[in-house]
Amino acid sequence: MKKLILAIATGLGSGYSPVASGTAGSFLAMLIYWFVFPTNPVLVLAIAAAVTALSVYSGGEAEKILDSRDDSRIVIDEFAGYYVSVLFLPKTIFFAVAAFLLFRLFDVIKPWFVNRVQDWKGGWGVTFDDIFAGIFANIVLQVVRYAFFK
Repeated sequence: MKKLILAIATGLGSGYSPVASGTAGSFLAMLIYWFVFPTNPVLVLAIAAAVTALSVYSGGEAEKILDSRDDSRIVIDEFAGYYVSVLFLPKTIFFAVAAFLLFRLFDVIKPWFVNRVQDWKGGWGVTFDDIFAGIFANIVLQVVRYAFFK
């Protein structure tokens, strides 16, 4: 069971990247989104919700296994956050890549209260700072969409 939890929490091993593991996890999430995800926004929402729940659980369990709080190898939260960043947007290369870039930006700078979210216990703190980064990226992209892609 530990191996399965770690496989999920590390984003199928992308979290073991020697540099920028969060970016590696986000990049894999973007590739999965582009090549596997449906275009139906309700299904994308359902997948994002399922990955978020999986992230909360596996992220919390992986912290225990790795004996490390929000360990850099745990990147399933990047998947959840990226999937939030593309919610209800057209599935185009522009939006997929822009969501990746903005999500990474917001995940790194952690605006407003997001640093305090990381203090939440277990998988909640692991996951929800990335969910908020995804929400911020999505808001920017929704504005871009309606301002320039009517």
